[in-house]
Amino acid sequence: MPRKYIKIRQHEEELLKMKEQGLTHQEMANRLGYRKSQIKEFFCAYNKRQKKIAAGITIKPKGRPRKDGSNLPPSIQQLSKLTQLQYKLNQQEQHIKQLEMENELMRDFLSL
Repeated sequence: MPRKYIKIRQHEEELLKMKEQGLTHQEMANRLGYRKSQIKEFFCAYNKRQKKIAAGITIKPKGRPRKDGSNLPPSIQQLSKLTQLQYKLNQQEQHIKQLEMENELMRDFLSL
């Protein structure tokens, strides 16, 4: 994740409020001291992340796992408890589906 993206995510709440007020990307960039392209990239990434969360797709963290032992990615930790629980349930459902598929493959293999 580029450094500029990490810095701009610190202003995530402010940017979302400005978006609700109807400001353009250029106006947001001028107020916060970023370039228009950085604001545009932020909203593209933010929208992708929200679509994945809504669809129940796991957001895999990049790089090495954290030492603090938190199981949820930082993007999910910032959300409400209900959303965090939905995320965990979706992860568990996907894991169960994967195990069922593996089990079915093993049965087919053993039957041959």
